[in-house]
Amino acid sequence: MNHDNFLMWFLLYAVGMMFIGWYVTRHQKTGDDFILGGRKLPMLLTLGSTVGTMVGTGSSIGAVSFGYANGWAGMLYGIGGATGILVTAWLFGPVRNLRFMTMSEELCYYTGGSKVVKNVVALIIFLASLGWLGAHILGGGLYLAWAADIDITVAKIIIAVGFIFYVGIGGYKAVSWIDTLQSIVLFLGFIVLAVMSVSYVGGWDVVVANTDPKAFTPFGIGKLGILPAISLSIVICIGVLATPSYRQRIYAAKSTTAIRQSFIITGLLYMGFSFLPAIIGMATHVMEPNLENSSFAFLYATNALPYALAMVVLIAGMSANMSSGSSDAIAGVSIILRDIYTLITGKMPPKDKAINLSRLFLLVVICLALVFALTSNDIIGYITKMISTVMSGMCISVLLGKFWMRFNWQGCIAALLGGSLTSVAIILNSDWSAYFGNPCIPALTVSLVASVLVTLVTPANKLSREEVLKMITDERENNA
Repeated sequence: MNHDNFLMWFLLYAVGMMFIGWYVTRHQKTGDDFILGGRKLPMLLTLGSTVGTMVGTGSSIGAVSFGYANGWAGMLYGIGGATGILVTAWLFGPVRNLRFMTMSEELCYYTGGSKVVKNVVALIIFLASLGWLGAHILGGGLYLAWAADIDITVAKIIIAVGFIFYVGIGGYKAVSWIDTLQSIVLFLGFIVLAVMSVSYVGGWDVVVANTDPKAFTPFGIGKLGILPAISLSIVICIGVLATPSYRQRIYAAKSTTAIRQSFIITGLLYMGFSFLPAIIGMATHVMEPNLENSSFAFLYATNALPYALAMVVLIAGMSANMSSGSSDAIAGVSIILRDIYTLITGKMPPKDKAINLSRLFLLVVICLALVFALTSNDIIGYITKMISTVMSGMCISVLLGKFWMRFNWQGCIAALLGGSLTSVAIILNSDWSAYFGNPCIPALTVSLVASVLVTLVTPANKLSREEVLKMITDERENNA
């Protein structure tokens, strides 16, 4: 590959996307416009944005890498993600009508208006947003390091700087437009790459003949093991159910119908899409069975494409990584603007300063996420550990809070602590980690048990949910 050509074409592509982002958001005036697109995003924009995020870092780098190493186990990322988005659509689509701005408001609503929960959850989801954004910086860095032949650390820094411009120009609505356009290119690119990579190595029979038979068992269970396979699907599902950026789409959608339609279509598309990363990974293993880092499998597979088409797929894939991360960057900014700023100052930022403050906070968020990204070069390992530790308790909390009126702030804190401590304990024990695959299942179990027991032995909430919703809305909108 001509590395200079890649950099030139990617720069032109990125500038074009940023111009579109500026154009569609040039009239925005408030922080609500910047962070939530004015709460008026239609179904098609929400759909495009969600597809762009899901068919991003995890699928292009992580799932193909997993398919390269474990065959049909590469489907598990897609199965887990599709399940998560479908469940989220069904269970949490109606939350849009409550007009929350962040997940901390939503958890505060479920726990009797607890300020303790609101502040603790704000910090946790801020860490989650940083973790996800770090994963996208890592993924984009891997793309750039390979395609431009530069040092991986330098590549990560360049990607982080790119995020500042990608998001800072127009905020959430701009991100949604860019995601939508890029998801179309990348989705089609994956189909073409799957077909041509198999053809490049001599056909499907050649792939089968040169792949470990255990990798051809359903979902690669014969090679990966049934418990690690289930654990991987569950952890990716949780990553959708409890991730701030997907909640951001619910809060920003034009209506409950729009969010449900977009999430359901995304889930069905992604379920069908789940085959493609596994196929690309296995074909790449036939092309080159000794890649030093399996995270480069997707990038190596583009050797099967004509030069011009490979360039398009690589550029769209790298841009999708950036667009995926842009949603997490916006989520992180909204948490600072709504929760952390309010915690420190006691009020919401003035309307006339909200957009400038948002851009300043964006710089802080991206710099912190870069620190996360510099700690790893393994996408799947990074994502699964981060989700298990930061988000297992969050998943239990939102599920219990949504459906159990008795759920209180003490139970929420127990869920968060139980999940995180269990996850850390599993990670620190290599035998346990090998047995479970990742800490997700034990972390969820301990989180659920701890939350239910603590809720039952502590006092019920004093305020009704209607009273809590009024309190949250007044705090946010009377000072906005």
